[in-house]
Amino acid sequence: MNRPNRILAINPGSTSTKIALYEDDSKVFSEVIRHSVDELKDFATIQDQLDFRRDTVVKALTDHGVSLEEIDVFVGRGGGLLPLEGGVYEVTDFLAEHASRGMSGQHPAQLASQICFQFARQFNKRAFVVNPPDVDEFDDIARITGVKGIYRESHVHALNQKEVALRYCSERGLDYNDVNLIVCHLGGGISITAHRRGRMVDSNDIIKGSGPMTPTRAGDLAYMSLLDLAYSGSYTKKGLQDKLNKIGGLTDHFGTADIRAVYKRVQDGDGYAALVYRAFAYQIAKYIGAMAVALKGNVRAILLTGGLAKEEVLMEIVREYVSWIAEVILMPGEFELEALAAGALRVLRGEEDAKIYSGKPVWQPPEPKF
Repeated sequence: MNRPNRILAINPGSTSTKIALYEDDSKVFSEVIRHSVDELKDFATIQDQLDFRRDTVVKALTDHGVSLEEIDVFVGRGGGLLPLEGGVYEVTDFLAEHASRGMSGQHPAQLASQICFQFARQFNKRAFVVNPPDVDEFDDIARITGVKGIYRESHVHALNQKEVALRYCSERGLDYNDVNLIVCHLGGGISITAHRRGRMVDSNDIIKGSGPMTPTRAGDLAYMSLLDLAYSGSYTKKGLQDKLNKIGGLTDHFGTADIRAVYKRVQDGDGYAALVYRAFAYQIAKYIGAMAVALKGNVRAILLTGGLAKEEVLMEIVREYVSWIAEVILMPGEFELEALAAGALRVLRGEEDAKIYSGKPVWQPPEPKF
């Protein structure tokens, strides 16, 4: 009998690097490597952290008694690339070079492909990235705004959303490329996305800011009110960015991003907390409704995933608003490391072809004609 494929999955975040070792579908171990503020403060850019992050991965493997030579394939989250369609991508010199430059902006995810590429090149193995944050499958009609030259962009939790959709379809004997789904990643960031026959054709923007409020983000605001804030003299540009994107949402209302603490206030009879708590669920539901419109009402299921999907009361309120659209399925938690390993395994088994990153954005703004 052939031995199983040993797959190392790597997912760097802002203050941690998550790794997991798989043998085919079975997880051998996983670990969250924490990085303190003191450890990271001397790095001027995300890219400067590359060697440090790589060395922490090597140390963690050594602590588990695993040698890099024993790994068959390395797979990372990816990031820092120009917009591309979803799928599994072979890490090439070109892809790694674009990641190192942070072509779509600096994010720790860009380090994953480079770490995997270094390991793969050292031991003559393969390296992949799977559904990186740069996936863009929007319909062109979803890109247009009311200001010429400003276009809506695809910034969603592509890796976890695609994995959840694939798992749902696999469990029910469906082909992801044949069904329409609404997938909601509900965590510190929230992305609510229309999946039409295997493509994420519309969503809110978790980077530039749209959608429902989140535990830390403001979500949609009336732009004239936002302009008033911007010109009030009370904020620098960074200060306002932080208010909208780091200390907005539940944090601005209650001084905490912990939904359980907010619900405790509801249970204790806090009327304002009850109002905001229900408004939080209401805003999530409204975006689910918007995505149902993007799919013309043809929705097989609504999938709720992420950490907030564990909050039964919150999810029940969402269900009250949207269950008329389609069946609502709870798939709480995140499956990013599993998604990375599963993507690599599909390629190794010949179930999916690895794509080659071209560096050509999947969409370019049209030239307006007058």
